Amino acid sequence: MKVVSIVGARPQFIKAAPLSRELRKAHQEVMVHTGQHYDPSLSAVFFEELDIPRPDYNLGVGSASHGRQTGEMLARVEGVLIQEEPDWVLVYGDTNSTLAGALAAVKLHIPVAHVEAGLRSFNRRMPEEINRVLTDHISTLLFCPTETAVRNLAQEGLTEGVHNVGDVMYDAALHNSQLAEEKSRILEILGLRPKGYLLATVHRPDNTDIPHNLRSIVAALSSLEATVLLPLHPRTRKALQELGLTLGGNVRVVEPVGYLAILILEKNARLILTDSGGIQKEAYFFAVPCVTLRQETEWVETVEAGWNVLVGADRRKIVETVRSFRPQGERANLFGDGQASVKMVEILSRGERHDPSYG
Repeated sequence: MKVVSIVGARPQFIKAAPLSRELRKAHQEVMVHTGQHYDPSLSAVFFEELDIPRPDYNLGVGSASHGRQTGEMLARVEGVLIQEEPDWVLVYGDTNSTLAGALAAVKLHIPVAHVEAGLRSFNRRMPEEINRVLTDHISTLLFCPTETAVRNLAQEGLTEGVHNVGDVMYDAALHNSQLAEEKSRILEILGLRPKGYLLATVHRPDNTDIPHNLRSIVAALSSLEATVLLPLHPRTRKALQELGLTLGGNVRVVEPVGYLAILILEKNARLILTDSGGIQKEAYFFAVPCVTLRQETEWVETVEAGWNVLVGADRRKIVETVRSFRPQGERANLFGDGQASVKMVEILSRGERHDPSYG
């Protein structure tokens, strides 16, 4: 069996690592990197650290408007699929790479398997929401990370090909957190003490591209009575420069860090502030309180469990929540048993088209 896996952004590299390892034990995988994330700090470093096979194709699409970027990816992925003639196309998450890969495949009558299917923020202003909804509705296999995702799909009439396999990012976190402890010296390099800092990440367009929101977040971070470590995404850096915004002396800005380093920073933070979906989950994996700089989340389970609070870009809410938020109770096992990759490969190997009861 030949599978073409399509990736293009940091979270997809992380998800692809454990699944690619499992897939290549028995099948042929062709890895296609669209080039959506092309900065070395957001791309190459992940292939090196996570021992992901080098892409067989790097399409080098780069930055552009959503429509132009997706269209260019669609055309270039189509060419690869015509040449490779795979049995399956595997797409991850909710980026433009996800949608372009899925569209290219279905137009060539190649079945699509969607990893991390069924997530919904119910905010159609987010490009990610459009990407994940459309991808789910054209995929043959829908690999869900949680029961909530299964229910979301059922509400949209999608019940065939749906499998709750658990979260592949939990697989990745389990595999890589020990490796990170052995290899990363990031705390020593930055002179940080465990639980002696807050970790912040900001990159979503709703925060970086709306001046009021970015100003509010900058003001909140700068007024916190704690050291805030901010690995600065290129999009956020550009927006700060364009608006002439400066951060307070308590905010330590660093370049984006590799995956192993970010795991160490997450595990040792006193609290995390983020608009990243993946980091919300990793905070939960590591029992670190999370304050989400959005009005909604795809990972509602973390909020319902009491370990994640949604505050949007409201300065007052951000500051008050950081001061008062203390999760209560034990963390439930929400994201499977760390064997999502094994289960997905088993299903692909059987070539099943539907079996909602699996897992």
